This record gives sequence, C-alpha cells and structure tokens, in this order.
Amino acid sequence: QVQLVESGGGLVQAGGSLRLSCAASGIIFSMYGMVWYRQAPGKQRELVAGITMSGSTNYADSVKGRFTISRDNAKNTAYLQMSNLKPEDTAVYYCNAVVLGGTWTGPMVRSWGQGTQVTVSS
Repeated sequence: QVQLVESGGGLVQAGGSLRLSCAASGIIFSMYGMVWYRQAPGKQRELVAGITMSGSTNYADSVKGRFTISRDNAKNTAYLQMSNLKPEDTAVYYCNAVVLGGTWTGPMVRSWGQGTQVTVSS
C-alpha cells in the first residue's frame, strides 16, 4: 500500500522559512518523480514544484528563487524548502509520486492525502 505522509507545515511570519517533508513507503521511491502541490481556500490545487528520478526540477513561476525541492532516496523522503514566504503562499501543501511515464500533472500513484497546512502571516 502506497503511503505518502506530509509534515513540516505551520504558522510563520512573512519572510520566514519552513521545510516540508514527504515520507514515502510502499513504492520504490527512487523510481518515481515527486511533486508538491498546494491548494489555497477557494482556489484550485496547483503545482508548486517537481523533481524527477534523476534530480531535475521544475517550479511554478510564483515560487522560483524561493522554494527548493529535493529528495533523499536513502530516506525515501522528498522535501520542499520554502524561504522568503509570503502570505499568498498560505495553503495546504500536498505531495505525490508521479506514475512512471507521467508528467508533472499526473497521473499520480495515489489520491491526494491530507496534506500539511502552511500559514504565512503578514
């Protein structure tokens, strides 16, 4: 059974930093691209960042230069380092693994989990 558990969210002031983690089990982690999405109240879920098996990365324009996605295959964990956070980054953040041959938008190996809440105060 595939499990992807997000953690690391919280309340932070604008300009602050957080690091989100996504711990994976039930998959051969190194063989999957990983993505972080977010969903703000009243908005659609959107792609934040993705990382391929080989470590190539992709970012939404809104987070380029502020967020960094990474992975540790030995720990079966993906990370999202978020710096210079802005109030508009407030959202629930979700991770997922991309099915082999898929794209940043899917298909994903599982339905979306509960995510981790990030709240940035001004």
